[in-house]
Amino acid sequence: MTRHGRRLEETTLTVWQVVELARHASRPYSLDYIRRLAPDFIELHGDRISADDPALVAGVGTWHGRTTVFLGHQKGRSLKERVARNWGMMHPEGYRKALRLAHHAAKFGFPIISLIDTPGAYPGAGAEERGIAAAIARAIMEWFRIPVPIVAAVVGEGGSGGALGMGVADRVIMLENSIYSVASPEAAASIVWRDNSRKVEAAEQLQLTSRDLLAMGVVEEVVPEPEGGAHMDYDAAARVLDEALMRHMQPLLAQPADMLLQHRYERFRYIDSLIHAEPHFGPKID
Repeated sequence: MTRHGRRLEETTLTVWQVVELARHASRPYSLDYIRRLAPDFIELHGDRISADDPALVAGVGTWHGRTTVFLGHQKGRSLKERVARNWGMMHPEGYRKALRLAHHAAKFGFPIISLIDTPGAYPGAGAEERGIAAAIARAIMEWFRIPVPIVAAVVGEGGSGGALGMGVADRVIMLENSIYSVASPEAAASIVWRDNSRKVEAAEQLQLTSRDLLAMGVVEEVVPEPEGGAHMDYDAAARVLDEALMRHMQPLLAQPADMLLQHRYERFRYIDSLIHAEPHFGPKID
């Protein structure tokens, strides 16, 4: 069950099969959803400091009659596009671009929808040189100051700080076959056991599935996918996601800004308390 009483089909999928579905090459990406949610979407580019980051699509569109800011990781389909978009792994410029649009949203009173689908922030030398850790930290801090409603949805992978930097929101929901964790299974296996081949074992211990996170109270709802996964029917997946986003956004639109910010802060303080209260939150060391 989701928190809104919608029953999900009982699944016989293993945790690793869910991981594979979250990463499926034909799975809908952020632009596939945004173009269905807001057909008049206009993409905006650049952080106004150094460059644009194609790993993040960002812009404005009309959603349910209201101008809305959309943000979303974009992995790319072909090899050429994936290289150009860096497989959805953002550089510091991407986080600055997201905050630039967030401040525009705050200025004009536009709600924000953030679609998360990334294995993590880019860990390369160039990103480190330009301050990727500081960019993520600043993004997390700034999201707590944006006085408009924010709903985030994990639509594929939600990996590490790269995802959290785009996931500070008033409500966070997940598609049924998406994942959300402190690190990818491969990274966790390498860190904990120095053995990447134990990725399946790591995945089973990370509590990264939508049902795990709903049960812990980290997300507000699990959104059902078409039979076989979201990649089987883009339009159906977008319709259900649209309904869920609107269901969570609607009550937020009526809240005053100070209440929004206070509840957002309290939401993540609660998640922080969960992490510190759980002694085995993540892979267990042998």
